[in-house]
Amino acid sequence: MSEKKQFGLLGKNISYSFSKKYFTEKFKDLQLEDYSYKNFDLKQIDDFPLILNENMNQLKGFNVTIPYKEQIFKYLDEVDADAKIIGAVNTIKIIDDYRLKGFNTDAYGFENSLKPLLKGNEKNALILGTGGASKAVAFVLSNLKINFNFVSRVPKKNNSISYKQLNEQIIKDSLLIVNCTPLGTYPNIKDLPDIPYDFLNSDHILYDLIYNPSLTFFLQKGKEKGCTIKNGEEMLQLQADRSWEIWNS
Repeated sequence: MSEKKQFGLLGKNISYSFSKKYFTEKFKDLQLEDYSYKNFDLKQIDDFPLILNENMNQLKGFNVTIPYKEQIFKYLDEVDADAKIIGAVNTIKIIDDYRLKGFNTDAYGFENSLKPLLKGNEKNALILGTGGASKAVAFVLSNLKINFNFVSRVPKKNNSISYKQLNEQIIKDSLLIVNCTPLGTYPNIKDLPDIPYDFLNSDHILYDLIYNPSLTFFLQKGKEKGCTIKNGEEMLQLQADRSWEIWNS
């Protein structure tokens, strides 16, 4: 009898999760009958050791989502070099002796879904939000030599500005705008980041990490101005496939 292998998603309020459906279908397609994927919906990250102890004999890896991509670090035995620079982990591999190694596959997913959209004139970008996913986006933009500013309600970093500071010049200079906030996610689909959309034009790329709904209000506003738009579904698929490669390497 073959060994049962379990994978899972760590997060909070994750019943909507992309990962569970995606990996359940993948296991079915690959005829991996002894593989399963489960949502571990944690009220707090301190519940993580309990999950490990209860499932350790079958667990092989995790994906990590909001709000634990940064909080998970204290439970890891090792962190991949890129994930360490990014400061956020969204994939964990359980190594044979039950050691936990953290990786970031968000950066891989974002970079490979963004690159086909770039025209080469994107010198500056705005990253809306400062959570774990925004760190992976910043890492990719740095590698692509695109300058960026984080935009948040209360700026804390050196390269951060507030939404109130956004003006016509900043918007026109920033041809790539990436939404890393949860604003616009189902069911609150009328929410959107508070930026001056009137200054957008056909040179802009609007990228939204949200994938449900597929056309957020943020992207709709960009579409009306002729912007190139993209949601986060391909990024999610790419990062999930990269997680699968890591678990099987």
